Amino acid sequence: MIDKRTVPADHVVTRDKIPHPLSSPTIETALPVNEPCAVVLRPARLAEARAMAEMSRDLIESGLGWRYTPERMATLIRDTETTAVVACDGPRLHGFAAMHFGDEKAHLLLLCVQPPQQRRGIGRSLTNWLLDSARVAGIITIALELRADNPAAQAFYRRLGFIETQLVPGYYSGHVAARRMQMPLGPPAAGTQPGLR
Repeated sequence: MIDKRTVPADHVVTRDKIPHPLSSPTIETALPVNEPCAVVLRPARLAEARAMAEMSRDLIESGLGWRYTPERMATLIRDTETTAVVACDGPRLHGFAAMHFGDEKAHLLLLCVQPPQQRRGIGRSLTNWLLDSARVAGIITIALELRADNPAAQAFYRRLGFIETQLVPGYYSGHVAARRMQMPLGPPAAGTQPGLR
């Protein structure tokens, strides 16, 4: 039986290399930055709920009202069907991601990286952690919504392999459209039965 919340152990993202969360230590991906950076990816802690919520408010929900409050973020962190991962350097939180797992589908709820830390591979590494966890859990499809007024995020998800499926007018607070995107991960491995984890 595979636990949907199975996540890799802590690992370090350096300026030169990003270890893939479920790969062997010898498989690494280049991190395109020129400044020193050492970031650890690990499961989120309850004590980080406020910082995560404030990042969501300021960087994702700007102008929409605060939906992912510290209380709601703490609920996500505690939820056994949701995996929340942070990227941090000591006490500093550089980014986070949260994904809800169903039986065969997962929903990427939030992905956020502090502006000074963007374009360092942190967002991709956070996403890869969750994608690898989804594959281990037998997830077939991952879905997400993002603000239609955020072309940089849309381009980021397209590079990862997500495809746009729908434009939803007024999805956010009745006045900002959303783009729905999804990524097929493929059918369950031979010999497994959907829904049995």
